[in-house]
Amino acid sequence: MKDLRKQLFFGVFILFLLLPIGAVFAYNISTTTMDNTNTIEVILQRHYLDGEVSEETVLETIWSMEDFWAYYEDWQLVDQSQEKIIFKKDMNDISPLLKVNGYFGLSEDGTLNIYNGKPTENEVIQSFFQVNTSRLKSQIHRELLEGIPVTTKDNYLQVLQMFEEYAINEL
Repeated sequence: MKDLRKQLFFGVFILFLLLPIGAVFAYNISTTTMDNTNTIEVILQRHYLDGEVSEETVLETIWSMEDFWAYYEDWQLVDQSQEKIIFKKDMNDISPLLKVNGYFGLSEDGTLNIYNGKPTENEVIQSFFQVNTSRLKSQIHRELLEGIPVTTKDNYLQVLQMFEEYAINEL
């Protein structure tokens, strides 16, 4: 019976002695694993045909630099530091803002603009050129004053091309 108690006491003693050592070892393994990865802030800038730039920020955990660069191979590197990386991509499209709420219109001085909403009392998103309004047919002039919606890239390019022939060229 005394031998059993001695063995039990010795076993518990060893367990309490080794437990802190095991905890330190486990902690070192987990921090070493974490140190081999890197979390970084990635800023994705999308540049649209209409001049709009949208930014999206994501936190990326980098397990492999090779995989990270492969994932962003379609993006152009703009800036890089240890805390963040900025990428840029030129989009062959108009911005989502324009598709939802963009309207071509004329300012008081005859400048062709795109507005955030109908032209009356809304902010100008983009300005192009001055239009010779005396050469416009009255229906087209009225449509411009009321606002021509921008819905697609093709629509955007078509309207610009149509009004370029009415542009006032100052040399």
